[in-house]
Amino acid sequence: MRATELSELAAFAAVARHKSFRKAGEERGVTASAVSHAVLNLEDRIGIRLLNRTTRSVSLTEAGELLVSHLDPAFGEMAAALDALNRYRDTPFGKVRINVPNSIGPFVIGRIIAPLLQRNPNLQLEINATDRLVDIVEEGFDAGIRFGERVTEGMIALRIKPRIRLVVVGSPAYFESRPKPATPHELKGHLCIQNMFPSGARYAWEFEKDGQTVSFQPTGPLSLDDHELMMQAALGGVGLAYIWEPRVEKAVAGGELIQVLDDWCQPEEPLYLYYPSRRHMSAGFRAVIDAIRAE
Repeated sequence: MRATELSELAAFAAVARHKSFRKAGEERGVTASAVSHAVLNLEDRIGIRLLNRTTRSVSLTEAGELLVSHLDPAFGEMAAALDALNRYRDTPFGKVRINVPNSIGPFVIGRIIAPLLQRNPNLQLEINATDRLVDIVEEGFDAGIRFGERVTEGMIALRIKPRIRLVVVGSPAYFESRPKPATPHELKGHLCIQNMFPSGARYAWEFEKDGQTVSFQPTGPLSLDDHELMMQAALGGVGLAYIWEPRVEKAVAGGELIQVLDDWCQPEEPLYLYYPSRRHMSAGFRAVIDAIRAE
């Protein structure tokens, strides 16, 4: 249905309610003449008279009565639908879909998502965790979380605090037979759990201290593309893992893993929540943004 047809039907329904072109015009914020023309156009288009008009009164024809009997429930349902949408605008409600890197999922859940849901019980968050690059618009996400250099150009980006870092850990059993490295150069000869991109490429371990940077290409019998599996492999004594600090904090604090090269592990590029537009945000999505700004 075209917009003009809907407007003509709304004009007719207003006249039917008030039995007056003037009052119908006042309701719709237009002149009585504009309402009259809209109804005439409707009658001409369908080829049926809907109103009987005299200089003093307006009444419905039988066809007009039939049309009103269908229009009133339809317009009522449309009004109810629009009213129901107010929940999305006024209070945090409904579903918000966010794409996050799988490798930092625990940080995002623990630091941002869990407190947000505790404060907003009517909010539903759908978190998709993957380390592949995702077009959030094409795949229907409200927002994504990525490191700064990987945020799509043209997106609105909101920085997430604090910055996190990759650290090197190994199990006590592993270090029983091997010395703890004091510099990245001493990693040579250690068994290392290699980090894989979704493409299968391995990435180097990057270190920095006092302006000196070191890029180390690890070697070892195991390559993984999932940080949870890396942590489990490190716990099992397979080798050293280069892994996001939030994922191993509890294991390090509990003595299950030993962190080395701490002074060489610097924070990565900041994380950002990014999204395509500020226009007409739902209250639920605004709650996500407010939670990040409050950090």
